[in-house]
Parts: sequence; C-alpha cells; structure tokens
Amino acid sequence: MPGSTFGELFRVTNFGESHGPAIGCVIDGCPPGLALCEADIQRDLDRRRPGTSRHVTQRNEADAVEILSGVHEGLTTGTPIGLLIRNTDHRSQDYGNLLDTFRPGHADYTYWRKYGHRDPRGGGRSSARLTAPMVAAGAVAKKWLLEKHGCTFIAWMSALGEIAIPFESAEHIAHNPFFAPNAAIVPQLEAHMDALRKAGDSCGARIEVRARNVPVGLGEPLFDKLDAEIAYAMMGINAVKGVEIGSGFGVVAQRGSEHGDELTPAGFASNHAGGVLGGISTGQELVVSIAIKPTSSIRTARASIDRAGQPTTVQTLGRHDPCVGIRAAPIAEAMLALVVMDHALRHRAQCGDVALPLPPIAGQRP
Repeated sequence: MPGSTFGELFRVTNFGESHGPAIGCVIDGCPPGLALCEADIQRDLDRRRPGTSRHVTQRNEADAVEILSGVHEGLTTGTPIGLLIRNTDHRSQDYGNLLDTFRPGHADYTYWRKYGHRDPRGGGRSSARLTAPMVAAGAVAKKWLLEKHGCTFIAWMSALGEIAIPFESAEHIAHNPFFAPNAAIVPQLEAHMDALRKAGDSCGARIEVRARNVPVGLGEPLFDKLDAEIAYAMMGINAVKGVEIGSGFGVVAQRGSEHGDELTPAGFASNHAGGVLGGISTGQELVVSIAIKPTSSIRTARASIDRAGQPTTVQTLGRHDPCVGIRAAPIAEAMLALVVMDHALRHRAQCGDVALPLPPIAGQRP
C-alpha cells in the first residue's frame, strides 16, 4: 500500500493490520552507534497502549516490542531496524456485522471504494492501532535527539470535549490516564467519560505537544518547511482534523506589532511563530496543537447504507475508546520527534559545515 513510509533520511515504513498476527515498522537511516534496547522503546509504548484505564478501549495488548534487526551488542549498526509488536487480544467476531455496511465517520466506505475490498476487523489499516509502530520509531528518534542535541518532547491534553483543562504543572501529566496537566480536574474528566460510555457516545479532544532544545536551522524553504512537515505528520495521526503551529488561528486577531516575535540579545521576546520562521527552526520551543474528532466507532445506532446502496443502521460493537484523544499524547510526541529527527539528519548532511562568525542568540542550540 503506497503511503506507508514516513520521512526521507530517517525513514519509517509501517506494516500490519489491527487484527492481523502482528504490526510493526522498519526504520531505515538511523545513525550507527546509538545504544538501543527494547526497554528504550517500551516506555513510550506502555504510555500509548490500550487497556490501561476504564476510560479507553479494554483491548488488552501488552504491546511488547521485539527488535528483529539493526542492533548488535546493544548498538545500532546503521542498517534497517526491524520492530515487531504482536497482536494477542483481537476479537474479530465483534466486527462481523460490518462486512456489508459502513460506519459513519469511519474509513470503511472510502477504503471499499478505493480498493474494492476491505478488512472490517477493527478497521484493518485504518485502525489507530497502527500508531503503535510510529510510537516505537519515535522512541528511537527521541533517544538520538536527546543524546545529540538535548532535545526533549512533551504532550498533554488541553481539552476533553467541551471541558477545557487549564495547565497547572507538567508533573501531573504522567499521573492520570488523560495526560492532563491538572490533577484537580481529573474527577470531572472521569465523570464525563463515564457518562459518554453509558450513553454509547464519544467526544473529541485537543492535544498540545512541544519540542524543546531544538537546533536552529532545521527545515527547508518552500515545500519542505519544518512547520509544513509537522502539520503533515500530525494530520497522519488517526482522527486528527486540525493542526495549529504557534498561535495558530489566533493570528487572525493579532496585529503585526503583536505577532512578530522581537529579537533581543537575550533571545526572542515571544513565540507566536511556534519556533519556526520561513519554514526553518528558530531554536525556540516548537509549539503544536492538534484537534482530534470524536471516535467514529460508537454503540449508538447510526444511519448508513449497505454495499447495494440500501438504507440500514449501524451499531458498532467491540471495544473502543470513547475519546481517542486520551491516548494521543505519546503519539503526537512520536510524530513530532520523527519530523525533527529527519530534518536534523538532513541539515547535518547539507549544512553540517556551516559556521557563522557571530555567536547565536542566547538559548539557541547549534
């Protein structure tokens, strides 16, 4: 299937189906000499995996990653890294009623019209389960970027449906199932999710993701702009319907005197641009926000058609997230890391010898 490979120099090819025997990816272009083991990758997979709370799908997958190639004696060799995640808890019978019908809002109809055949078991290739290999690849990128540039990534939920989540502290993010940076609001989020599940409905979410200590100079003019490729990566995540960089749509109401980030010897005075100017990183924090639509697979009966074009109703059984955004934070981190990693290698290949006579702005990383 075309469209299963992401990146240029750090290339990740994703394979598998939601209810197949396994999913995984092949990473091509990882530099040699990086210390790497399964535990380095498993941490992020554990943050994304299903069945971790009552608020997400109860599909109980360990998401245990296996490194098949590209690592010898604990170090990457520079050859393709094969990563495998076995599917162990799929219940394909839950999707038997979907073979001849189409879930509203899902990819069932478009896959059938495009390929003339589709895999209804959990959505096949359109399933959010296929984000797991990207999280695994992102963990490899994160480790290299941290060691080489001190670059770190963090994401959190800033809205669950109509409930805004005020940012209090990053310390709270890892200690609740919503990746919420505010402990006090968690009971309200839990009550909202319990009500949705009881009603057989779903909701959307907003996720914020940041990259810190990003080297200055990443990105290309015109069509390979760093922010353009970030938006491309984020739109590749299942259910994402909107992406903002920096102030995003807020720039509409800003004036030039406010929006333009002034430069001082101590650094930039603001970051409305989100860490990218002219498609090239400024060395500031990359600021990205994504909007995730309500889950399409819900128990509430919805009007649809069958393959013959006749009217019918669809009720999705099986195990689903009432809000897919709950597990999206580590996915967003991974996709941002993959973009930064790819551009870090591209920048090193073309401009590794560039040396300016003047020192960079304070706080920038070369």
